[in-house]
Formats: sequence, C-alpha cells, structure tokens
Amino acid sequence: MRTIALDAMGGDLAPQATVKGALLAASEYPVRITLVGRRSVLEPILGKGHPNIGIHDCSEVIEADDQPVQAVRQKRDSSMVKGFGMVKDGRAGAIVSAGNTGAFLAGGLLILGRVKGIDRPALTVVLPGYGRGPFLLLDVGANTDARAKNLVDFAVMGSIYAEKVMGVDSPRIALLNIGVEESKGTEQVKLAYGLLKISGLNFVGNVEARHVFDGPADVIVSDGFVGNVLLKAIEGVAATLFSMIKDELKSDLRSKAGALVLKPYLKRVAAHLDYSEYGGAPILGLSAPCIKCHGSSDAKAIKNGIGVALKSIEARVPEQVSGALTGQERDS
Repeated sequence: MRTIALDAMGGDLAPQATVKGALLAASEYPVRITLVGRRSVLEPILGKGHPNIGIHDCSEVIEADDQPVQAVRQKRDSSMVKGFGMVKDGRAGAIVSAGNTGAFLAGGLLILGRVKGIDRPALTVVLPGYGRGPFLLLDVGANTDARAKNLVDFAVMGSIYAEKVMGVDSPRIALLNIGVEESKGTEQVKLAYGLLKISGLNFVGNVEARHVFDGPADVIVSDGFVGNVLLKAIEGVAATLFSMIKDELKSDLRSKAGALVLKPYLKRVAAHLDYSEYGGAPILGLSAPCIKCHGSSDAKAIKNGIGVALKSIEARVPEQVSGALTGQERDS
C-alpha cells in the first residue's frame, strides 16, 4: 500500500480540513496517510482515527506570508519540510499540501530536486473544458520567464501527466499565444513552436486565450507569467459573473421566481467549475509527485488531492518524464 505525506498544518482551513480530508481519502483509497504536523493539535481532531492514518509530529508551521526559501531553510521542523523529508527518505511516495505555494515549490527543489534533464519544474493546474473533459495549463507561476527548451519540457511533462494520470489518449498539445499563426508571439514561443513540430508530440499549434475552454487541446503550455495572469483572470471573471447573476436573480419577485427554476442548473454549472473536484495542481519536473492543493481547500479537495497523488505514484510520472527526456536525447 502506498504512503502519502500530508502537510496537515498547511492551508486556510487547516488542520480541520486536512484531517477530515485524510479520513475521507483513507476510507476511499488503498493508501496510507501520514499527517505531518503538531500531534497535540491533530489528535483531538482525528479522534478514533483510521488504521491507515498516522501522525508525524513536528513543532513548526510555514505560514502563508513567510518568505519561501527562507522558511524552508529556517523552519526545518515545519510540517511542510518534514513532509518533503519523508518523501526524500522513502517513507512516503508523494506529498500533498495546501500551504504556501512558493515554499512548496522551493521545498521541492531544495529537498527533492529535479528530474534529470529538466531545468525548471512547472506548476500545473487542471481546468474544466466546455463540453468535454478537463485540460491542463502549465506553467501557472513557477517560472515567470521561460526559454523555448523549457516550454518544450513543459509540453513533454504535461503530455505524460494527461495520458498516465488523466487517461487521455495521445494528448493534444498547444502553445498559448496571441494568435494561431506560427509567426506570432515572442521569440522564445516561436522557437518552441518549431521544436514542438518535430518533437513527436501531438502538437496542434497555437491557441488564443479566448479559446482555451473550447477544446482545441488537452495540454496548453505557456510561461509562468502568462499562465498565471490567465488563471487569475479566469478566477476573477467566474467569481464576478456568478455574483452578477446572483444579484440579478434577487432583484425583484419575478427574478426570484425564475431563480427557483434555474437553481438546479446553476448548481450543476458551479459544480463543473468547482476546483475541489480536481484535487490539486501537480508540480511537474520534481523527482517525486508533489501535489499543491488550493489554499482554501476543504476536506473534499484534500481527499481528491490525495487521490491525484496516489495516481501519480502509480503512474510513475517522474520516471516517465525522465524516460521521455532520455529518449529525446538519444533521438537528437
């Protein structure tokens, strides 16, 4: 049975949400979960617990406003750092956290290290597609600038994750750009376009931001600056749109009556956009599966994040990435 280290102190709703999420996961998945955190805080929440859940005691917590690298280096007895240590020592096959994203990325790099051949890992997010399954967007913040080689590496890693973890056959890869023409974009994006055409991946060209949800690709690649801006814009538009609809449906008696009719349909739309359904965002390119859950993750999101970590272990994603890059080197 696989073991996953869960940063039980990380996240806005921790430790209640993390412990409850672990209980849900242990009841649903064939997995052992180690809650990494303050035992005195975790035991009362865990109660009678579950035979497949244990606690690894530590005294410190990396806070949301801590400086990432400094926190990882100085808070050596924190739940996040100790969780990474368990993975490095082989006591866990993956780590899941809803804590400080920068510290999580720094910890992965400093403690676990990168897959051989990967210069820069990528923070990946799973987004819902319209009329189809979800798709991957990477990078969404780990690298504010990226060279053509990095973008090709992101495409390789995203393709492997989409195929092995999400079950997509021959994932379609696209570059996020300001136009679909090969001549559009920055010099690095244009160089990446040429490299992807001869990469052996199922590369389908450029995609504009307005079409990412229409289904042109299963994996959409960008540098972290552009990807993060797109992600934050999506989150903001979705939140504003739902607020506007809610206000309009409460504006008068006729609208309130209509709201009763629309309520089940709106709930279905909201469920389709619910980040907790997708569990967490893998940081691809590190030597072991590292799953970053949303900071406000509830128990359901934590449970699903553990599920994503388990799939990543079973699919041997880091090893698959290493093998793909080794094959590329032999071919070049």
